[in-house]
Amino acid sequence: MIVHPQSIVHCLVYYSDGSTLAHLSAPDMRTPISYALSWPQRSASPSKRLDLAAVGQLTFEDPDISRFPCLGVALDCLRAGGLAPTIMNAANEVAVEAFLGRQIGFLDISRVVEETLADRRANSSNACDIDGVLALDGQARNIAGEVCRRVAA
Repeated sequence: MIVHPQSIVHCLVYYSDGSTLAHLSAPDMRTPISYALSWPQRSASPSKRLDLAAVGQLTFEDPDISRFPCLGVALDCLRAGGLAPTIMNAANEVAVEAFLGRQIGFLDISRVVEETLADRRANSSNACDIDGVLALDGQARNIAGEVCRRVAA
């Protein structure tokens, strides 16, 4: 895993022969959103064209988990597998919404996600179909909302 501060490289595909294919574009989410909405075609996007000469250089760094604790939480969820990523996503969306609404601080986001993941109510589900996953998502959102209210108090 790497961090790319310029946000020019949006994905890397590693091939078995050792080569890597990169998708580059201006750091503007309108490009990937346009692609997602028009796939499998490509449609015009209002984003600026990428000028690599103006960018100058691309840098890549190892992630700093202490600086970005949510990244560590996400990696733990991927390792745990199962429904952990579902719980994490739901809690993150609730926490980010609370942050944007100025109810909690930016650094509280990881706390909300971690506490939601640790809550036994979220971890007692063994959802095996879409209805079960959606129910778990709703339950995790409720728990995350409780944590946000506690953090904000």
